[in-house]
Amino acid sequence: MNAPPSPGLVICATTGRDPGRTSTTEVPDDASSLVDAYTPSFPASHHLDEAARAFNALPPWDGHEGPRARVIVSPGAVAIERRDLARRERAAAREQARRLKVVQEMAAHLLKHGELPAVPESRRVVTRWSRRSRSRMTRALCELDYAPLLRPGVIPAMVTLTYPGDWLTVAPRGAAAKRHLWALRRRFRRAWGTDLVCVWKQEFQRRGAPHFHLLMVPPQGIAHDRAGAVGSGLPWRRWLSVVWADIVNHPDPEHYLAHLAAGTATDYNEGLRARDPKRVAVYFTKHGAFAAKEYQNVVPDEWQSPGDGPGRFWGYWGLHRTTRGAELHPEDAIWAVRTMRRWARAQGTTREVSAPRTRGGRPLIVDPVLGLAGAQLVESRHTGRRRVRRRANRMHNGAGWLSVNDGPSFAGALARFLATVRTWIANLSPGGLAYA
Repeated sequence: MNAPPSPGLVICATTGRDPGRTSTTEVPDDASSLVDAYTPSFPASHHLDEAARAFNALPPWDGHEGPRARVIVSPGAVAIERRDLARRERAAAREQARRLKVVQEMAAHLLKHGELPAVPESRRVVTRWSRRSRSRMTRALCELDYAPLLRPGVIPAMVTLTYPGDWLTVAPRGAAAKRHLWALRRRFRRAWGTDLVCVWKQEFQRRGAPHFHLLMVPPQGIAHDRAGAVGSGLPWRRWLSVVWADIVNHPDPEHYLAHLAAGTATDYNEGLRARDPKRVAVYFTKHGAFAAKEYQNVVPDEWQSPGDGPGRFWGYWGLHRTTRGAELHPEDAIWAVRTMRRWARAQGTTREVSAPRTRGGRPLIVDPVLGLAGAQLVESRHTGRRRVRRRANRMHNGAGWLSVNDGPSFAGALARFLATVRTWIANLSPGGLAYA
């Protein structure tokens, strides 16, 4: 009898959940029965060191001009960068001089007027989650060291924090929602005796209300019994509902009670899918992969004013990015980029883009040629745009990065391939490679 397939992360509109699995409402508060179901695979820091040492690294920089290729290994990503260290030094010196000038101007203003100059108001309007921010988040989540959060013996969960129906009363600006989230972090520390370690993401519902997703490990037991503290002596689920409703604190009793009953959720089934760095990053970016979920990344009209924006869409607490690097010879870098580009192409990854679409047109007959052979199609009647899926083009500028399930293993295989290429070329042309 074949064993049932293990649950995996499915980034599509169709759910990948097994109907026979335990639902989130049937999971006990301590979640002890799910310990054996969670088998994380997060590379340790010493694996990064071994992978970086496997490359044939260049000697230290001697100050000469020109870019130097560098391979960056992280738990869930491998990158090839080309940095001009001499240019970077000059840019750092210019930035230091600029900041010194700003400080001198502020000091002169303080001496003359007795106060610092007023901070100019922001005139930026944020309407949606930008593609550049998505890319930064994906790479950051692939480079995080999840040892303080996800490890054998603990059960992660996806925690959701929502707002009541009349959400504008309690969150008229984006800064108000962020204050609620930071208040939850402070109360978590006081109630459970430890800092809140998590990855969080802000999204929006169709009605415009914001909500937060937090990948975290829910604490076991009950909250510390502190006199007068809201939620003292309660288990996690009840503590979260009571405390989040108290933080949002809607003035209308009816909205407050409704928010108390359905303002939070703890989904262990989603948390169990966070088994490696890439799966964590894919989960938090999945809503931007399909048009059906893109509304969750669009800022509501009520927040689309200068100073009222949503602020950061994502972040992490209690975690830090861990990378290791080694500088490569130019020939090694070329082979590495080509290999990574072909590997990425073989994965068949696609992305949704906006492409122009032209319909109709007016035929112009050119004398003396008659008929369709002499006609020219000019002046399009209608030009619009449509959403299509195109193959993702990775590493197309001789540099870039790839998200992988196990960064050290991928980098180690790449280093072994480069060593094989050097040996092959050296044997092919006697006396050939100076760096072999």
